[in-house]
Amino acid sequence: GLLSKGHFVEVSRTDLIAGYQGQTALKVKKVIEKAKGGVLFIDEAYSITENDHSDSYGRECLTELTKALEDYRDDLVVIVAGYTEPMKKFFESNPGLKSRFNTFIEFQDYSADELEEILIGMCQSNDYELSDDVKECLKEYFNKIVNSKEDNFANGRMVRNLYEDLVMNHARRVFEIETPTKADLKTIIDEDFILLNSEKEDN
Repeated sequence: GLLSKGHFVEVSRTDLIAGYQGQTALKVKKVIEKAKGGVLFIDEAYSITENDHSDSYGRECLTELTKALEDYRDDLVVIVAGYTEPMKKFFESNPGLKSRFNTFIEFQDYSADELEEILIGMCQSNDYELSDDVKECLKEYFNKIVNSKEDNFANGRMVRNLYEDLVMNHARRVFEIETPTKADLKTIIDEDFILLNSEKEDN
């Protein structure tokens, strides 16, 4: 009941920025019209201003966005999302932008245990099982990743990529088994993870 429609529109830089001067404002207006009465979610919002204030298309986009935040504040919710430090620069890029947003939420990174739970959940929902040996390897791996966290730490995305790599290695290994059992087909073992590590070292 807060918004007249309540629909959800997700966009990124490519949906807002045009290739020609003057076209970006029109593109942003179309997105705003589509989102009016609902929620507009802009993912990786800092990419709009990624060229350190020299991006005139980005400035054009923010001008239109700031105007919409004021004009439609009673029937439009805008959520901008991204990594903490780049988002600080994003808000600094336009003087009127930060004052248009009244709620800021910083999500904490997942812990090693939570990352492990996410991976186990992904496996279970796709009918895979993790052997006890590979669980030990993964526990050690997640602890190492979390303790030596870098700026580009990808949280859940990192787990999804890891899951896809494990499944690929599992498939390659099982393909070599002449008559695989049901357990072979569904169980990811430490060898699948070790293969993954050796591939990274080779690269």
